[in-house]
Amino acid sequence: MKEQNFYKVCRLSDLRDRVGRRFLIPASDNSGDEIEIALFKVDDDVYALSNICPHQHTALIYDGFIENNCVVCPAHGWMFELKTGKQPTGAKGLDVYPVKIQNGEVYVAAYSKKFNW
Repeated sequence: MKEQNFYKVCRLSDLRDRVGRRFLIPASDNSGDEIEIALFKVDDDVYALSNICPHQHTALIYDGFIENNCVVCPAHGWMFELKTGKQPTGAKGLDVYPVKIQNGEVYVAAYSKKFNW
């Protein structure tokens, strides 16, 4: 299994409960790509998801609101589970990224997608 490279995003104290923040972080696969993530703190957990809604490719997930352990896209109301990124129906939704917290700092590992078309 490939070791994940985590990137320091912010301090845990910079996050407000149930309020998203948008970040651009370098892809941890050294591709040179940047990944746009939405970061949410809900109670004692922190979630990192793709900030790009698959519906119309809007970069607004960070501005969504939290309801029933989901983030709701503010553009058209699509819902995505915070833990899995999936839609409540089970359909594919947003990519989720590993998060770790060390010494009050939030770290995220994100890989760029490789398409085989």
